[in-house]
Amino acid sequence: MSFSGLLQLGFSTVIFLLAATAAKQWGLAPSLGKILLTLALYSLGNLIMLRLIREFGMSVSFSLSAVIQLVSVNVVALVFFGERVNALQATGIMLAIAAVALITLGPYLQGRM
Repeated sequence: MSFSGLLQLGFSTVIFLLAATAAKQWGLAPSLGKILLTLALYSLGNLIMLRLIREFGMSVSFSLSAVIQLVSVNVVALVFFGERVNALQATGIMLAIAAVALITLGPYLQGRM
């Protein structure tokens, strides 16, 4: 992945984190402005993802984005919103991260063995 691609992936992650935060805020106190902001942010994030798909392919783009967002959103939910997960949920999150990492890195690792 090129430096430009990494920047775009980072930017889309920030946008999706802002969108998730706006969605949480809407969930706490619904308003038209919050839902419109949430929709605009998710739309912008997806437009960036379309560019990444063109450059790196669907499987790599979405897999990398999924694992980065999974970790990032959980950090925001746990640290900033004080949410808690039980042991079973934490295990599921860890397995999801491992699954996406294997899907993403699998072709590269398999080619080196």
